[in-house]
Amino acid sequence: MAKIEIDTNSGFCFGVTTAIRKAEEEIARSGGLYCLGDIVHNSDEVARLARKGLKIISHADLGRLHDVKVLLRAHGEPPSTYEIARRNNIEIIDATCPVVLRLQQRIKNSFDVQEDARPQIVIYGKNGHAEVNGLVGQTSGEAIVVEGPGDLGKIDFSRPVALYSQTTKSVAGFREITSLIRDRLAHGIKFESFDTICRRVSNRVEQLQQFAREHDVIIFVAGEKSSNGKVLYGNCLEVNPNTHLISNPSQIDSGWFRQPEAGELSVGICGATSTPLWLMEEARGHLEELLNP
Repeated sequence: MAKIEIDTNSGFCFGVTTAIRKAEEEIARSGGLYCLGDIVHNSDEVARLARKGLKIISHADLGRLHDVKVLLRAHGEPPSTYEIARRNNIEIIDATCPVVLRLQQRIKNSFDVQEDARPQIVIYGKNGHAEVNGLVGQTSGEAIVVEGPGDLGKIDFSRPVALYSQTTKSVAGFREITSLIRDRLAHGIKFESFDTICRRVSNRVEQLQQFAREHDVIIFVAGEKSSNGKVLYGNCLEVNPNTHLISNPSQIDSGWFRQPEAGELSVGICGATSTPLWLMEEARGHLEELLNP
């Protein structure tokens, strides 16, 4: 027998929850809706919403559409997306996370100064990530994206720097980048570092690791495209080597579970900020059949 528990702190963050609610409300009204990019980095949730009437489109598709409604997901978009929508008479349903919107505005404010007073705007984040693309777009493409210490050579350390972070990056990683930049700057050069990481996401690490310590086996559910999922899975693995990453319940392996010599087996199920609760519940149902027949 096994005790199987879902982590109550896992699952959609506020921004994703709001985007999905807006999508479902519009689909209920009109029967369908376009969404620019995957509404969430979880293929099972995207498929569920597609069955309801959500159609995922690319930026190239957006340029060909006219007189329709398009949802912008929580990650946010650059100004060019809004300009295309204006030209093509596309009604935007904007589900950009408020935390991301505030960050976009702060970066825009840093950039919208006289050129001779403008710092180098550096973004600690993942190159090509939708949120980062939206942030870089606030600077007409001039912001420097650094994924780690190996990218610091892109920065001119003889000029002022304003450092920001993608909202879902790790606090420890941001502090390391901040320290490395400060150490390399020429004497007297102005450096501003803005910790723009969403604490609703970053605070999950400590909670998640405590949950992982409390169970014999951890099943971590996350979409293959979820960068947040890969990070949080790694956080679980640090404290519980019996942690296994799956994208759906069909990937669960019975060989992962061994009954302890004393007491019942304890299995924890958790997930990323892009993991729907219903998918973790399906994993629990699968485990109940497997371990408690």
